[in-house]
Amino acid sequence: MTNNDILKRIRYTFDYSDAEMIDLFAMGGAEVTRAQVSDWLKKELDDDYRDLDDRSLATFLNGLIVERRGPRADGKQMAPEDRLNNNIILKKIKIALDLKTDDILALFKSIDKKMGPHELSAFLRNHKQSQYRPFQDQYLRYFLTALQQKYRGKNDES
Repeated sequence: MTNNDILKRIRYTFDYSDAEMIDLFAMGGAEVTRAQVSDWLKKELDDDYRDLDDRSLATFLNGLIVERRGPRADGKQMAPEDRLNNNIILKKIKIALDLKTDDILALFKSIDKKMGPHELSAFLRNHKQSQYRPFQDQYLRYFLTALQQKYRGKNDES
């Protein structure tokens, strides 16, 4: 999945306006314009389409965490990662939505996708641990689809 796809799906899931998207980036520590947000949300074939880099998506996800959970107790801004992978994206969304292991497993079950607690644990581990497993694109798609159904409703197709 591209960073732009992830941004689009999160925007749709939580029905964020352009102004709210700009605010989320600001909460993550970056100033963006409406034009930038618009270009990131365009279809790839559009001449104005722009790729969303890893650092910008990390900033947005950090802003999502701040919006949903509040600022850190120590008052420090979370530094955005320069490189993202699906495992980090899963962790950031998990933190933002205060999801527990059982909640994530229930989300997968809600869309008839099977995942065990040990498999999920492997996705959430530090990449240096031997039990770590990469969170593949298909799993990220399933996860975002399950979130969409939970927050937008099962009858909302797109």
